[in-house]
Amino acid sequence: MTSLETVKAYYDAFNSRNWSEMLSLVDEHVIHEPNQGKPRIGKALFTDFMQNMDASYAETLKDIVLFSSTTEGRIAAEFVVHGTYKKAEEGLPPAHGQTYILPAAAFLEVQGGKITRVTTYYNLELWIELVSQ
Repeated sequence: MTSLETVKAYYDAFNSRNWSEMLSLVDEHVIHEPNQGKPRIGKALFTDFMQNMDASYAETLKDIVLFSSTTEGRIAAEFVVHGTYKKAEEGLPPAHGQTYILPAAAFLEVQGGKITRVTTYYNLELWIELVSQ
């Protein structure tokens, strides 16, 4: 599988909520760089993050566009997050099933058929505004 195919399969698994398939595409030493906060290193921490996300949000990524570099292994993704805020997280507004549509992007690295880095970007202030209405 090419890097582009690996990332496509990763996002397909995300949208299907097939967490085991999604995590099977992630390297044991993955570096997850979230929009806010410190990087998480390792599949166990990334898995914990995904479990928390699943408890707090129901999200589907639409209009996914993947871009590959001329060098195998680096992929950029642009997408629109369609979500429901299910459970509040510390420091964020209360959750009561608010829905949101938010543009986002990610940069990923793939080595040996596994995703070794996921860096995500979105506008947190816009998200807070959307769930506070």
